[in-house]
Order: sequence, then C-alpha cells, then structure tokens
Amino acid sequence: MGAAITLDGVGKKYRLYYERNQSLKASFMRRHRVKYDEFWAVRDVSFEVPVGSTFALIGENGSGKSTLLKCIARILRPEEGQITTNGKISALLELGAGFHPELSGRDNVYLNGSILGLSQKQIQSRFDEIVSFAGLEKFIDIPVKNYSSGMYVRLGFSVAINVDPDILLVDEVLAVGDAEFQRKCVEKVDELRTLGKTIVIVTHGLGAVRSLCDQMALLEHGELRRVGAPAEVIDEYLSDTFEDREPDGEFGGERWGSGEGRVVDIQILDGRGEPARRIRTGDPVIFRFTYDIAERLPQPVFGLAIQRIDGAEVTSPNTREAGLVPDHLVGRGHVDMRLDSLPLVPGTYDLSVSLVNHTLSHFYDCRYRVVRFDVEPGTPYAEYGILALSGDWSITAEPT
Repeated sequence: MGAAITLDGVGKKYRLYYERNQSLKASFMRRHRVKYDEFWAVRDVSFEVPVGSTFALIGENGSGKSTLLKCIARILRPEEGQITTNGKISALLELGAGFHPELSGRDNVYLNGSILGLSQKQIQSRFDEIVSFAGLEKFIDIPVKNYSSGMYVRLGFSVAINVDPDILLVDEVLAVGDAEFQRKCVEKVDELRTLGKTIVIVTHGLGAVRSLCDQMALLEHGELRRVGAPAEVIDEYLSDTFEDREPDGEFGGERWGSGEGRVVDIQILDGRGEPARRIRTGDPVIFRFTYDIAERLPQPVFGLAIQRIDGAEVTSPNTREAGLVPDHLVGRGHVDMRLDSLPLVPGTYDLSVSLVNHTLSHFYDCRYRVVRFDVEPGTPYAEYGILALSGDWSITAEPT
C-alpha cells in the first residue's frame, strides 16, 4: 500500500525575540543586531502515515502538533529533515485561512478553491454541494467578515473536503462547530476513509479519535514519544498526564454551594464495600459519599455525574429520580449508589457529586469533577463508545 506521508528527522525552530528594532535609526545603532533565543517547536520527528489511513497527532498544548501539521502542508519549511507526500493535499488548519474578509462567501469559495488547485469549472460544478454542506445558503452572498467563527469553519471545511484530496489535514479548529456540524464532519470523514483517502487530524478530543483513527502519534515538547494503535497511545498519554493522581480519589476539581450541608468524603468501593483498587468493566461498584449537614435540611437530594475525560456527559442520576427523598436530614451519614455491573468501557472518567434542594434549583454543595478514575477492560469486553452492553448474542440461520 505504501506511505502517503513520510517524515524523516523533521525539525522546525523559531526565534523568540527579546526586543525588535522599531525604527531605521534603532536598526543602525544596533547594527541590525537584536537579542533572541532559538526554540525548537519540533525536533527529530520521524514516522509514516500509510495510504488510506486516518492518523491523529495528540499531545499537550505546545507539544508541536500544529507546527508539524503546517510543515506537512508546506505552509512552514522545516530546518531539519525531509517530508515526502504522495498525492494532492487539502488542509484546514486555521480559522478563516485563505479567506478574504471583505469578499462574500461565494467569492471566497472560488478564491479558496483556486488556492487548493481547482479550476473555475470544477468549483462551479461543486458549488451547490459546498454551500449545502456548510448550511450557509442564506449567507453565501454577504461578506465573510460578518460570519461567526462557526460559519467560517463550516465553509472552510466544506471547501477543503470538496477539493477531492488524496490527503486531508485537519487541525482542531473543527471544535468550533456546533453539534450538528460535528456529526456531519464525522460522517464525512468516515466517507473519505471508505474512499481510501488519507486523513491526518490534530485534536484534544481523545474520545472521538480513539474510534475514528487507525494510528496516532504522541508528541511531547516537540519530540515524538510514541506511534501506535489509538488505545495504547492514549493510555500512555493519560497515564503520564495523571501519574501523580492518588488511587483513593483525593479532592480536586471545583466546588461551590451555600454550605448548609457538605459532602466531606467520596469513595469508590467494590461489591464487598472495600476500597476498589482496580475498576473493571462489568465489576460491581459502589459510589459512596459522606455528608455532614449542620442545619436541618428538608427533602435533600443527592446526585452524582460521570463525565468522560474529553467532557462527554455519561450519566447524572440523583436520589429524587430514584424515589429516595427523606423528609429531612441533619448530622452525618453517607449515600451509596450501587451498580451490580459497571457498564463503562475502558477509559478515564471524572466523578462529580452534589447536595441540592428538592427542586434541584439550589446547591448546598457541589464538587465538580472531583475524583478521576480509570476503568480497565473486563466483561463484557468493549473497546469503543461509552457503554459496554451485557446482552446475549445469538445467530439463527434460516433453512434454505
């Protein structure tokens, strides 16, 4: 099959200036000398992206992901190494890149399409499809300087994918789009994969790329840490990111509330009520939080919420929904949420807990994303998505 993109020892550096010559006189007095440091944004990076694969670049802010993508797109020229590409490249790297703010959306479609290598005839034949995908039929003839950031992204992405590229490069600018546009983008990326296109994505949205990508590269301070299967690379990234996390769940996150009652301890226990040292899919789990209520609270409601590390909401049950609302509470006690079988797929999750009034309109205490926990593979085995369903499969062949 071969490689669509090959990077061999690629390095890109910038100059960080302490001062600049603001005038011809200053330049002459300093003899054109200014003080600066050299900063390597990317250094000695080598890997291959196979033809027809979907590849992600992940890492912390400042790890060099976007710089590397711009080098692949030939927007930046690396100081070291070589980049070889095989096929036509289309890129959406920055909000509004290639757009002229004074021109209308229509004019910018033709301008951007021309920059990406399409003829006027080709753009004309694809124009309606571009505008329809972007959902900008009503706004296509107004200047793009009046567009919102979401409209910019929708139009830019729509042009980029309709160039019919062999290689599509996408920075995480797509996060600006709304939920409906995100869905359309994922479906379009999946369609391009089916057509054998090569896609390289820079993102912080680990949940999406875990299932969308074939391979990914982890960058750290401009250096390549690892290339491999998404699950393995993401697990290593998260393990390093949260290596100082206490397994018993120390308080963190954010907190607010009026304080008449407080959640003073949070525990994740196994089915026997012992602290859970390992949490696996399918295991019995108890989420226990201890409360301390100074004043008599009528009909208090306790709730918990679980979010995936990328921010996706998983669930948010509470005691009112379960029909468990005491007439009042005062003093100290604990609340248990027991699951006979934890349905979460392997990954990293955040737990939030709250103590609120009966109408859910007033927080006495809220601890937001206060405990972070990891779920390991178990039974039933599941790799993608959020929930692992424990139903029974069967196959029945009809008589021929």
